[in-house]
Amino acid sequence: MSEPLLSVRGLNVEFTGERPVRALSDLSFDLAAGEVLGLLGESGSGKSVTLRTLLGLHPPRRTRVSGQISVDGQDVLALRGRALQRYRGGVVSMVFQEPGLAFDPVHTVGAQIAECVRAHEDATHEAARARALQMLERVQVPQARRRLDAYPHELSGGLRQRAMIALALACRPKLLLADEPTTALDATVQMQILLLLRELQRETGMAVIFVTHDIGAAVEVSDRIAVMYGGRIVEEAPVAALVAVPRHPYGAGLLASTVSAASRGRPLPTIAGAPPDLGALPAGCAYAPRCPAASTRCRSEQPALQREGARALACWHPLAD
Repeated sequence: MSEPLLSVRGLNVEFTGERPVRALSDLSFDLAAGEVLGLLGESGSGKSVTLRTLLGLHPPRRTRVSGQISVDGQDVLALRGRALQRYRGGVVSMVFQEPGLAFDPVHTVGAQIAECVRAHEDATHEAARARALQMLERVQVPQARRRLDAYPHELSGGLRQRAMIALALACRPKLLLADEPTTALDATVQMQILLLLRELQRETGMAVIFVTHDIGAAVEVSDRIAVMYGGRIVEEAPVAALVAVPRHPYGAGLLASTVSAASRGRPLPTIAGAPPDLGALPAGCAYAPRCPAASTRCRSEQPALQREGARALACWHPLAD
């Protein structure tokens, strides 16, 4: 079996300060080249923190990171200076949640894409600009040559998101991190962006980690889904297996609370309670206070993530197959 493109082992992230917050706890997973992993969970579950840790974006003075991250054979946590700059964008790139904030408002979209190309490759200004135009055309921006010289605020939300994808892919990364890339868009544009991402992923063969709280979006683009809660992965499985038979009560609750045609005219199930306070996590399973099946053991002892075949689960009382 070939080595995974991305390997994460025992990753812990703590934000320091007057009140330390443990954002990730003992996170471990692999990602193969060309595979799409969906990270699913409510806000505050650790999804975006995971992506930013993979890219080394957390301020080092206020963040404690331990564990191992290996991408294409590189020890990511050991990268510094120029090596870290080459890694960002050249090996791993990111599509942020809000492209209006990711782009610099005082420079044109084309200039920013071209700058990224020149930062990572020995390209002339003309060649970098030609690559920027090529990327805008590749992500299906209409009238791409004219939009090349547009400022971010002159583009609609959907076009800004396409331009953000063009920027992320400009240097042909091996791994793309997509942090809820359709959250601020209307439903029609959301679907267009999701289909575009999947098409580009298949065309380029890159691996993708897709962060979302929308199960429908995760199913649309992912090969495998990892459900996160309280800074941990609590369930992981191929998409079809997880949707058909969720084993963790939290994953089952997320699926049950999703709107579908079959739910028309019936009350929508909800998950009682609220996500845990990451600054004061309970001793046992973080989901226990909200779980109808929780036992004394659940409240006192944290279940480890156990892998069996293509599935993984962290639960003392898993749901039946």
